[in-house]
Amino acid sequence: MIRRILTLVLALALALPGAALAAETTLPDVEDEVMCPTCSMPLNTAQSPQADEQRAFIRELIADGQDKEQIKAALVAEYGEDVLADPQDDGFGIAAYVVPVLLIVLLAVGLFALLPRRRRRGRVPATGLAAAGGPELSAEDTARLDEDLARYDP
Repeated sequence: MIRRILTLVLALALALPGAALAAETTLPDVEDEVMCPTCSMPLNTAQSPQADEQRAFIRELIADGQDKEQIKAALVAEYGEDVLADPQDDGFGIAAYVVPVLLIVLLAVGLFALLPRRRRRGRVPATGLAAAGGPELSAEDTARLDEDLARYDP
């Protein structure tokens, strides 16, 4: 019993530092979710003095031990709401969420509606060409067809 408890404590002690390191915020984590206010480009691609100042500000906040949400809140307080790369929750910003979902739903409905019809129309009955609307072959045509096919068989 004591052995199990010690094993569990040791496993937790080894896992906690790894979890703390995994939760650490880095500059690239934040850069791709915020915009440069002067360039109107994502910060991870912006190349301007303003973008460099913003990166330095983010590095300071990371050094202070703030997480991503705290850093984003500080950026909004410093540069305004437009610094976030996320669409707004009203007006045109909602369309960024709604339109792709609607397109996927419409495509799925269209596929489900048209696919069964196409399957039914594409089936050829097992009774042969005559049942599929083609002409009935005479005995002479059937023999000639068999001869032609025999020439191509190895």
